[in-house]
Formats: sequence, C-alpha cells, structure tokens
Amino acid sequence: MSATISHPRRWAVLALVLAAECMDLLDGTIVNVAAPTIRTDLHASAAGLQWIIGGYALAFAVGLITGARLGDIYGRKRTFVLGALGFVVSSVACGFAVSPEMLIGCRLAQGTAAALLIPQGLGIIRSVFAPDELGSAFAFFGPVIGLSSMLGPIIGGALIDADAFGSSWRLIFFVNLPLGLLAALGAVRLMPESRAPRRPRLDLVGTSLAALAMGLLIYPLIQGQSMGWPLWTYLMIVASLVTFGALVVWTKRARRTGHDPLVEAGIFGHRSYVAGLGSIVVFFAGMIGTLLVLTLYLQFGEHFSAIHAGLTLAPFAVGSALGATLAATVLVPRFGRVVLQVGAFIIGGGVWWLRDVIADHGLSTTSLSLAPPQIFLGLGIGMLISPLFGFILASVTDDEVGSASGVLNASQQLAGAVGVALLGTIFFATLGHAGFVEAVSRCLLVELGSIPVLVVLTGLLPRQARDDAFAPDEAPIGPAMFEDAAIEEDECSWGSGVSSPGRALVGIDAEG
Repeated sequence: MSATISHPRRWAVLALVLAAECMDLLDGTIVNVAAPTIRTDLHASAAGLQWIIGGYALAFAVGLITGARLGDIYGRKRTFVLGALGFVVSSVACGFAVSPEMLIGCRLAQGTAAALLIPQGLGIIRSVFAPDELGSAFAFFGPVIGLSSMLGPIIGGALIDADAFGSSWRLIFFVNLPLGLLAALGAVRLMPESRAPRRPRLDLVGTSLAALAMGLLIYPLIQGQSMGWPLWTYLMIVASLVTFGALVVWTKRARRTGHDPLVEAGIFGHRSYVAGLGSIVVFFAGMIGTLLVLTLYLQFGEHFSAIHAGLTLAPFAVGSALGATLAATVLVPRFGRVVLQVGAFIIGGGVWWLRDVIADHGLSTTSLSLAPPQIFLGLGIGMLISPLFGFILASVTDDEVGSASGVLNASQQLAGAVGVALLGTIFFATLGHAGFVEAVSRCLLVELGSIPVLVVLTGLLPRQARDDAFAPDEAPIGPAMFEDAAIEEDECSWGSGVSSPGRALVGIDAEG
C-alpha cells in the first residue's frame, strides 16, 4: 500500500534502491563485454560460456517469483539487505573464480541474490512516498537505467583493457562492492521496514514446479549441441512444457482450496495476455541472444578490444532512447497498438541492414559502419519495448495486474536465458565450419525470422495501453514501471513490486 504521508528520508531511500538497480544493470552489461576474455582466460567451452552468461538470467527468473513474495512475508527491508549482501559476496566469489564451473556456480548465486534484491524496490518506494510524489520518484529510474546501460560496456571494457594488477576480467565483479555495500548498509540505517498488510503464504509446490520447468528447458538448449543432440535433450524440452502445464493446473487448484498460489491462473485465460507473453519471450530471446553473438563477433572475429567493442555497441542505447521517447510522448498516445507493429518492422529492417553491413565488410567491419544500422535497430527497440508492457497489462483485470506483471518479468528473464542458449548454440555450431561472418549472419537471420511472429502477436493486444502502466515521463530506454497504484498489496502475490521490464535488454543478464 502506498504511504499516505511521505517518509522524511524518502529521497535517500530512493537513492539506495537506484544503487541496487544500477549494480544489477552494470553487472549484466559488463559481463557481456567481458565474456570473450573470460572464455579465453578460463578455457571455457562454448556451453560453459553460455552458462556463465545465461545462468544469471535463469537463476534470476527462477528466484524472482519467490523473491517478491518473501519481501511480503518477512519484510522488504530485511530481504533487500539480504539480497544486497548476497550479491556482494557472490560478486567477490566470481572475481576469484579459477574455473568455468566455479564461475558458473557464483553467477547462479548472483542471480539468486538479485532475485531477492531487485523485486523489493518498487514496494519500498511505494511505502515511503505519498501518492502525489510517486511519479517524481519513478521518473529517476529511467535516466539511471539508461545511463547504466550505456556506461556498463564502456566501463567494463576500460577495466578489462587496463588490466590493473594483472586482474584481467576479474575487476569487473569487484565494481559491485561499493554499490552493494552502500545499498545494504544504507538500508540498515535509513530504510523503514514494510511488508504486505496480509501476510501471504509461500507456494513451495508452485515455486518448485516453476524452477523445474525452467531448468528442463534451458539445460538441453545449452548442452545439446556439444553432446550431439541425444534423445534425452528433446525429452527434457517436452518435459519442460508438461511441467509448465502442471504449474497452471496447480495454481488453479491452490486458489480453489484457499491457498496463495504463486501466480493467478486466471491471467492465462485472456487471449491477448497470452499473446503478449509470447511477444515478450520472442522479443527478449531474440535481442539478448543477438547482443551476445555481436559481442563475440566483434572481439573474437574482428579482434576488437573490450573497450572498443563496448563503444561500438553504444549506438544501440542511443537509438533505443530516441525510440522510447518518441513512443511515449508522441506516437502511442496518438496511434496506439500500431506503434508496436511499426517498431517490430523497424527492428526487422535494422537486423537486415546490420547483416548486410557485416556481409559486405566481412572481417573488416568498422565501428562507424555498424553505427547507422544499430541506431535504426535501437529506434525500433525503443518504440516496441517502451509501451509493450502497458499494452499487455491492459489485457487483465485490476486484481490480476500484480500477478500478470510478475509473470511478465520472470518470462523476460527466462527469455534472456533462452536467447543466450539458442543463438549462442547456433553461433558456435556454425563457427566451427563456416567462420565468424557466416555464424553471426545465420543468427541474424534467425532473429529476422522472428519478426513476423512478433508482428502477429502484438496485433492481438488491446488497441490502447493501460493508463496506469504506461508512464511517459519514465526511462529513455523504455523500462516503464508497472506498479498499479489502484492495487492494494494484499490483493496479489506480487504486491512488493517487480523489476522494471526494460532492464534485461540492456545486457546479457538479463541481463541480464
């Protein structure tokens, strides 16, 4: 529930929440740029590299569903501090990793800590700001997320190239220490405790089914190619779909028997919501996977340094900022849903243009030649992702919006892991016999093939966005904050707030 009177330390509390968001976003974008260096230094296999990158997003997706509920039950301040300290400890462990297996485990721990930390932010902000100040508070998220997404690869590249004390890539994880300690210690001193008015129960069965379903999907996608796609990989994917179905059945049963289900099963009865969920998966899987293969191509194929690769990919953020601003202030209020489809067509054009430039230049591609198609592609990304969640949430009722928003964010994280697994597998499988140019070209063709699907799915959404879900004054990168002020926190299992829906796009973390 929103505070009726603003807390005297509300702006300091907001700064702590933003520090946590910044830490998570920087980690995702920095690791993306560092991936090739990590692979070379630790002698990681292709599958190992995909786990190092995608494992974070997988753990985040699995834990995000439970993390928000834990904040409702045990207190958001307590859960926030625990998540921040866990992120710091796991980041230090990542920095000292001596093998791919150790780094994968530490990255999974990072994702779990982030799932405790990040979902608490919006609920905390609602508890310290009066309703008339919430808009001003949320407006700070956009610039912070946009700046983090732009600076992350550049800072990461600079740290790697500096190689201070022979640290190579390890220093990128120690960047989290000051931000994480600031968030944790500041929260202990300044942040008031808050929790849901009605203490919900933790749905252990639903949580277990969700985790099992996600694991059964990601594991074969990453390991399948290196093992020659044996029968068990296909059986695991089928089992994943069955387990997702079992989760829906269980949530319906839990609601009928008076329990608190992990999600509201009724949201899946809305055709337009299901279509929106599909569009989230298609979009984030494609774009996050594409960012991965472009980074690998630039550093392994073109032999760009880490800082050179980070600067080369910066135009994506510039185009996204422009597209999101146009969508929020001019296009969506006037034209509604069609803006999403136009954005999808622009994305398709940008991907085609990018592929054409790489094919023409081969392994002599320059940063300058890649900038125009990146800006054009980013324009479509901003036009699509900035308002997308608002249109999807217009599909559900007021008492379903909290659960619907939570599922969208978990699906976004899962899609990031799927994109890393799927396009990463295609890239490395092609690389062995056809070279870097063909490998990245084939991945871009796969992404291009998803555009018609995206156009069809967005065409099934409501014609207008949900007014309280689309906030034009927020972020330049398109991460609108979907906290419905009309929803009381005891009406849904996601009352503590959810992570911002544009955040995973800025890195391979998410991507984080």
